[in-house]
Amino acid sequence: MDVLRKPFATERALRTWLWISLVCNMGIVVTGAVVRLTASGLGCSEWPRCTPDTWTTTPEAGIHGIIEFGNRLLTFVLAAAALGAFIAAWRNRGRFSTLWWLTLGIGIGIPFQGVIGGFTVWSRLNPFVVALHLLLSVALIVLCVWALVLGHRAEPTPVSRRQRWLVVVTFVATMVSIWLGTIVTGSGPHAGDASAPRTGFELELVARIHAASAWLVVGLSIACLAVFVRARLERPKGAARLLLVTVAAQGVIGYVQYFFGLPVLVVALHMVGLTLLTAAAAWLLFSTRSGVRRA
Repeated sequence: MDVLRKPFATERALRTWLWISLVCNMGIVVTGAVVRLTASGLGCSEWPRCTPDTWTTTPEAGIHGIIEFGNRLLTFVLAAAALGAFIAAWRNRGRFSTLWWLTLGIGIGIPFQGVIGGFTVWSRLNPFVVALHLLLSVALIVLCVWALVLGHRAEPTPVSRRQRWLVVVTFVATMVSIWLGTIVTGSGPHAGDASAPRTGFELELVARIHAASAWLVVGLSIACLAVFVRARLERPKGAARLLLVTVAAQGVIGYVQYFFGLPVLVVALHMVGLTLLTAAAAWLLFSTRSGVRRA
């Protein structure tokens, strides 16, 4: 019995499961991008079955079926990671009284991801449904970062109300920029299948709007960094610096993919950057709380 308890009973085990859950939720975003970028979005033409007659891919579906079905199987990996995190949080609930319900919420989000994935297939990859599929992953990454903050007992730094509002506005602006990025994706050429519908928006226009939102995040990140350097708040300063570096790198990748005609590898790298940007923005959000400090 000790062999079964050890993977869940200690704080170290809990933190390990929380990290695994975060990495898995970030990874599924990247593998989902691979499905889209290889035009494998309808490699399995049905859901929850892969075809009307089989639960798995068929030789006729070729590499596209393998890629899409493989991505579906990763849902079980996410579910296992979420279950492990929940069990560990429950076993440690005496030391982390609120963490178990947060890991439960992350776990509940996994099957919802599968259902939305089904709707993407039924809608034949409608770009707005595909965007919703991605945005749920973004939300789960944010929750995973929150869980890690709690699991590592990283007490948020008390800041003034103005400083806290700046952090919240920066986080919201980052999420809006990510959402606008899904509109750009839904208007571009990498639809996941040649027959998939597009948003109908002019690609150049929505790309410019998205770029403007990214520049806003850069400006807000610089403001956060300047404020926390001046206030000598080390943890928020480090979080703001991380966000600034991440959004700047993501911006460079974004411009490269735009001016070079959306090459697949660069677009995939941009999706990796999206997961890192989400985590960095969440870390800044959860590294502070309203306190008694004055700006």
